[in-house]
Amino acid sequence: MSDRPDEFAEAGYPTPTPADDHAGHRQRVRERFLKIGGDALDDYELLELALQLAIPRRDTKGLAKTLLREFGSFSGVFNASQARLEKVKGLGPTTIAHLKVIQAVAARFGKDRIDASQPILSSWSQLIDYCASQMAYQSIEQFRILFLDKKNRLIADEVQQTGTVDHTPVYPREVIRRSLELSATAIILVHNHPSGDPAPSSADVRMTREIQDVAKPLGITLHDHIIIGKTGHASLRGLKLL
Repeated sequence: MSDRPDEFAEAGYPTPTPADDHAGHRQRVRERFLKIGGDALDDYELLELALQLAIPRRDTKGLAKTLLREFGSFSGVFNASQARLEKVKGLGPTTIAHLKVIQAVAARFGKDRIDASQPILSSWSQLIDYCASQMAYQSIEQFRILFLDKKNRLIADEVQQTGTVDHTPVYPREVIRRSLELSATAIILVHNHPSGDPAPSSADVRMTREIQDVAKPLGITLHDHIIIGKTGHASLRGLKLL
């Protein structure tokens, strides 16, 4: 139960009355979820159910729709920063924490779908889905590296740098130093474009080639550099820029 049970009332959202039939509505949405599954629900319905776990005694339909309008999509709600969520009327600290826990659970689930015992290149779609869930809606650039062994199995997934809305400082020698520490023989670079457009910039291409030039003599293969945006992703290997 929320530690701010009156947060909806303070925000101007209606308190349920028998005539409103909010309890009946919540029950019907839950029954639909159990009967047909989450994929068949609209975004606002699934978000409404998630909010009910933290706000069990208030109508959450209106808040769910407000959040979707504010952040543009279902994923955008869960990837929103705590600071931005705090500006939304009707969200208290417990509900915000609840949303961030769901985000973390989804990220862990996505990562677990990448079978560490198998070559990561055979799980490419799961890898892209995982990276998108982690990075597509970040408000600042984030640069991460997937370190692989000689069979292309995942050794580690690490965020190396965070930056501004349009730039992340990346130091090729630091990338290689960490690769050697982990005994990685291959790497995949991943970063996001908060603007939403995953098209690589000339700086992205230049930085990638600098890392490749340092890695190759040391026997470290750079498989790809993936750029994640809200509208999709770009592969420098796929674009023949590597």
